[in-house]
Amino acid sequence: MKVYRIPLGNFMANCYIVETSRKNAAVIDPGGDYPKLKGLLEEHKLCVKKILLTHGHYDHFGAAAQAAAENDAEIFIHENDAPMLTSRTLSLADAIGNGEFNCAEKFTVIKDGDKITLDELEFEVIHTPGHTKGGLCYKCEDSLFTGDTLFKLSMGRTDFPGGSMGEIFDSLKKLSELDGDFNVYPGHNETSTLSFERKNNPYLKGNPYEDSI
Repeated sequence: MKVYRIPLGNFMANCYIVETSRKNAAVIDPGGDYPKLKGLLEEHKLCVKKILLTHGHYDHFGAAAQAAAENDAEIFIHENDAPMLTSRTLSLADAIGNGEFNCAEKFTVIKDGDKITLDELEFEVIHTPGHTKGGLCYKCEDSLFTGDTLFKLSMGRTDFPGGSMGEIFDSLKKLSELDGDFNVYPGHNETSTLSFERKNNPYLKGNPYEDSI
């Protein structure tokens, strides 16, 4: 498989395009700027079949509805975050300050342990609440798409509605205990590896706030 990274939207959220051997694609978190995303897809002659959302904040799904409609693609999201796809308030679209709101009314809800198959690729769904109640990571071969749960040397915010400090540390522990090493593709900023994060990310070494909570 091939993975392309393209930051999209006002907050430059990372969107990932995962290419199969048959030139189909899974798009993870199309956060906005659909023409820019479409240009990359056309450049590599890819056909979008699946749209995988890591969570329901608008900076991660702003272009999902248009991408799904133009490509007859299926959108996937955890059931806990599904209401965000049709709500400016719940999705933080108003807080982000984006005048437009492209709601996604057609989607498939998924849960921890589900598998999403596209050609030879299988994406395993890992429920990682903490940034939002329905936060997800996707594991595929040697790649781990972590959304706003795990960043390089950091973690996602927990001060938005639905966020939880305790839950995100449980989720980070869950990721750190995965067998083997993975390329880490986060929702913002640089890519990393899970082995690097286990060694260097202070938030994967346990909850530093545990004694004060």
